[in-house]
This record gives sequence, structure tokens and C-alpha cells, in this order.
Amino acid sequence: MFRNAICVATLVAVLGLAGNVSADVVFTDTTGDHLWSTPANWATGAVPTLSDGYARLFTIPGPIVKAKDAFVVSGIHLGNDNGAQAGALTVQGGTLEVETVNCGYKGTGTINISDGTLRVTGTLKIGRDPTAIGHINLTGGTISAGTFLMREKQGAVGTMDVGSGVLRINGDRVALVQGYIKNGWITAYGGNGTLNLEYNVANPGQTTLTAIHKLNPNPANRAIAAPGAVKLSWTLPDPCVPGQPVLVDVYFTDSFDALLNFTDPDAIRIVNKKNVASVVVQTQTKKQYFWAVDTYVGSAKDPILGPIFSFTADNAPPLVNAGPDINTFLQEGPRTGPISGTVTDDGAIRPFTVTWTVVQQPRDANPSLPGAVIADPTALQTTVTVAAVGNYVLQLEANDGEYTSSDTMTIYVHPDDWKKQ
Repeated sequence: MFRNAICVATLVAVLGLAGNVSADVVFTDTTGDHLWSTPANWATGAVPTLSDGYARLFTIPGPIVKAKDAFVVSGIHLGNDNGAQAGALTVQGGTLEVETVNCGYKGTGTINISDGTLRVTGTLKIGRDPTAIGHINLTGGTISAGTFLMREKQGAVGTMDVGSGVLRINGDRVALVQGYIKNGWITAYGGNGTLNLEYNVANPGQTTLTAIHKLNPNPANRAIAAPGAVKLSWTLPDPCVPGQPVLVDVYFTDSFDALLNFTDPDAIRIVNKKNVASVVVQTQTKKQYFWAVDTYVGSAKDPILGPIFSFTADNAPPLVNAGPDINTFLQEGPRTGPISGTVTDDGAIRPFTVTWTVVQQPRDANPSLPGAVIADPTALQTTVTVAAVGNYVLQLEANDGEYTSSDTMTIYVHPDDWKKQ
């Protein structure tokens, strides 16, 4: 029995290099174990590689990529023949690297990701041809894509539901994805959450899409928490009858499969039908934990299954901000001014230390120019003296005894008459 329902349909996946004349590879699921990694499940008797042609996946439930798997193929087409051959791909761990993915090529295609990584080096398309219906359930794990396209041709249908997983796209694609969200093509937790879209923040140079469930879990999903006693908390939904208590079951484990497959719920249940909004659990450092909150709203016998959240018990790296960039001028001589950074850290190892360094300055191109002088490189708030026109890039680095983080700021030193120009 699976805890979280996963939409499954037959998969038509086509894998191949552009211009490659190699024969297509058909997934037969001959052994019935549904695993991508089983050679006998492929018509060729071998797991397809980057040098093979398209891999066609026509069986239900289609291939499953498991933890520790690692495959590289050239493309995937899911769904063919106007819906006569629907298709599904399930990623439960490991890494599947693909050049191109068409989720919903000419028929119905579904991708279910609960853990692991689907890395699309080229284009990820959801709904390609007018007859195509494509859907992605991103309940966990990560999808990374070079480019991202939904409903390529008029008449195609493409949707995505983001749960505990992460979608990363190269470049600034915020406006594109916002348009898809506005059209209702991308949802969060089946309508039970909100989407968070950002560029160049969590992943430099990439657009990142995540979701927050209305339970508002704390620690936040995929967060880092100090090891030892960790308080899990959540927001209870409104009851059907005002004033009526909302009971919850809470499950907690360091085994993703134990919670996903739900074969022995009693072994991982830590709260049983109680009206509570938090519970304290014990954790060990460097371990990942998974938890879920099921709520009883309207029926004491029929819980609403919550999604799987995760966090890692570890020392959190310090968060560093070197401060805003500065525009200044020399006023016919060296200029001294304040620089002020901020560091946020959990103090789990020891108090953090900081170091300011000059990583770029006019002296690099002309050694005869004077270099910048930082009064106290080990203080968060200090001063710097500059004596040449040009740009100075300063880096603030913080170390907490285990991890080091850094941030930079730039001082733009203009000629004395720069404000008059």
C-alpha cells in the first residue's frame, strides 16, 4: 500500500540522439519488477545508454528509477498514438539524466517523482502535440532543466503539481513560469499550498520553483535543523464544525521508503489521534528525516493524508551578507569609509569568525596604484581606505567551525567630478 497516491499510466518514452540512426529500445517489463535497471525488461536485453535510439515505454506502470540508480539517455517521449499508448515514468531515487523530455508526446504521459533527480540537459516539455496530455507530479526530489515549455502546440494539455519537490530551470524564466501559474497549469500540493518562484537566489543562475503546504511545516521542508531535540510544528486546518478539535496522526522516520510505502505505520507513528500542533523528536547529526501529518477533518475514521516533509539534522552553514554596493569618489585624496556586513548562524559548533578580503581592485591591472586597506579584516563592521579610481570587490567570509560561506560587495570609486557628469 502506498501512502501517497501516484498517478500511473502506460509510458511511451523515446530516447535518442538527434540525427542518431540507432534502433529504438522498447521497455517490455518482461520480469514484472518494473525496474529501469533490469536488462531483461528491455527488448534488446540491455539497459539503454546515450548511444541507443529512442526508448519506448508502453507498459503499466512503466519503468521505475530507484535509489542509487544512475542512467544517462538521450531523450524521453511519454504518450503516443492519440492516447492509445499512454505512459508513465516513476523516479523514486537515484539520477536519470536526459537530453530531451516530452511528457505527453502525442498521447497521455505522466511523470511521478518522489525522490531523486531527473536532470534534463536540454528541454523539458509538458504537452507537445495537439493530441497530447502531459502531467508531472513533483511530490519530492528535483527536476533540473535547461529550458522548460508547457503546451508547445495549440490543443496540447500540460499540467504540473508541485509538492515537496523542486523545479530548477537555467536562466531567468520567472516571467515564463509566472504565466503558466497564472493560467492554472501549475499548482501546489493539489491546490492545498502556495508556489514560491525566484531567480538567482536559492540556485545562482537558475529559476527555482517550490511549494509550501497549507500545514506550514516547521522545520520548513528540506530545511536544516540543529541536531538533538527538534520541535516539529504545523498549522491545523479549520474544523468542519467551529470549535470542534482537529485530531492528527504524525509519522516520523529516517527512512523515506518506510513513510512512502507505509507498510508498517505503527512503527513510525509518534502521535495518534491527538489535537496537537507540535511534537518534539530526537535526531542525530548528519541524518535526513521524513515526517507527515494526517488530519481528521469531518471524520474520525478517514484521515486526510498529508505530504511527506523532510529536514536534515546538521549544523547550518552561516548566512552571509557583505552589505550594499557603494558609490564614492576620492575628493583629491584617499577615501576612508565604513563597510558593514551581517552574519546569521545557529552557533551549533562555535561562534563564527569573519574575514574581509579584497578580491579585485584597480591595482590588479596597474601595480603602481595603491591597494585598498581594510582597517580590521576580522571585524564585521570596519573601514576600508581606497586611493585609486576604479572598482573594488570586497568579500566577507564567515566560518562556523565546519562550514564557510561568503558574499561580496563592490565599491565604485568615480573621478572627483563624477556627480557633475
